[in-house]
Amino acid sequence: MQAEILNLPSAYRARLIEQLIASLDRDAETEMAWDLLAIERKLQLDSGAGKSAPLADVAKRLEARFPG
Repeated sequence: MQAEILNLPSAYRARLIEQLIASLDRDAETEMAWDLLAIERKLQLDSGAGKSAPLADVAKRLEARFPG
């Protein structure tokens, strides 16, 4: 089945991925917490109370913290 799926056109594989992700059991409370955190972070950035970092720097820090 994996070989069949990998031979599908990319648009079909992308749609399949979307459907698989949507089918995962989601924890509504956790989703809400992440949404609120994202909103809070955006407000901090917009007001100047928070600061951003270049993606390359963030990726480097994450790789150092979680090698492999």
